[in-house]
Amino acid sequence: MQWMQEKHIQDVLNTGKFTSARLVKVLIEEEMGGVTYSIQYTTDSKETLERYYQEDAPRLREEGLRLFGDKMLAFRTELELISEY
Repeated sequence: MQWMQEKHIQDVLNTGKFTSARLVKVLIEEEMGGVTYSIQYTTDSKETLERYYQEDAPRLREEGLRLFGDKMLAFRTELELISEY
């Protein structure tokens, strides 16, 4: 968690492809146990996101795998904002 807060999230933002990031705790209990967190990044377009996947994501993901191996689970879910109230 410390690495995420102090390094990884800032590294992702430093790519210049995201305008913000939110770190949240998942309140649903997982079958496997443990605490689950989610990071939500905001970008200006699908094209910018695709550029991130091509240009930056492999390097940043590799760092996490190198440091934590199978102790960390990472997956992507893409969301499209419909409206805010």
